[in-house]
Amino acid sequence: MAVDARALETRFHVARALAREAGELARRRFVDRSSFTVGFKGPHDYLTEVDGEVERLIATRLSRLFPEDGFVGEEGEARSADGGAPVWVVDPIDGTANFARGVPHFCVSIAAVVGREIEIGAIYDPMLDEMFAALRGAGGTLNDVAMRVSDTNDLKAAAIEVGWNVRWDADKYIGLVSRVVAAGAAAVRSGSGALGLAYVAAGRRDGYVENHMNAWDCLAAIALVREAGGYATDFLAGDGLRSGAAILACAPGVKDALIAAAAIEGLIL
Repeated sequence: MAVDARALETRFHVARALAREAGELARRRFVDRSSFTVGFKGPHDYLTEVDGEVERLIATRLSRLFPEDGFVGEEGEARSADGGAPVWVVDPIDGTANFARGVPHFCVSIAAVVGREIEIGAIYDPMLDEMFAALRGAGGTLNDVAMRVSDTNDLKAAAIEVGWNVRWDADKYIGLVSRVVAAGAAAVRSGSGALGLAYVAAGRRDGYVENHMNAWDCLAAIALVREAGGYATDFLAGDGLRSGAAILACAPGVKDALIAAAAIEGLIL
């Protein structure tokens, strides 16, 4: 099926509403610490039943509204798209380790992809009531106000978030941090890759780099960065949607220097 501009705009409004509804559910559960238990999918890979609850809410709403659309969720919800219908890519709680530990820095991330284009990105931080949203070609907003990436043009004045995950060994992570710091940038890590990238779009960070991310962690935020005037690598080239990929996103003024400093293996520019 062909997806026209009006259909995408409708889905954009739905994505924002759903991100807010799901975020409010996550916030209620976060505040009531006794309402959930904490487990692990692997070393340092936290899981709570709230992740699945939030994902089911989003998947159910989208299935009823757009039965032809596909769905890929971090917690296993999946549905194939009919023809050329959009595929929704969802992280119900990005920053689960923060959520589980009582740190109020996490978000709901919802993206819609058609082919290799990220058409929609919506990220909601329920603890700060911040809605980051982007529709391809229409710009990016933070709480309905247009946002832009920073105008930083020197890595020595830049704050770069360096993401970490258990899929890459410590040496590769430490090497990436070391190269970024050696280039003069301040390296930070917040525990939510989606929010880290959204902060690049909002000009709060000058860049974000990680050796490997899954699609649900970053697709919505990549849309934000691009629509806010920033640069992001071609995450969906190859098998990025299914298997993940390396990621670099930044303000255009530090693009070349950050790519050279990060020297990430397999980065698709």
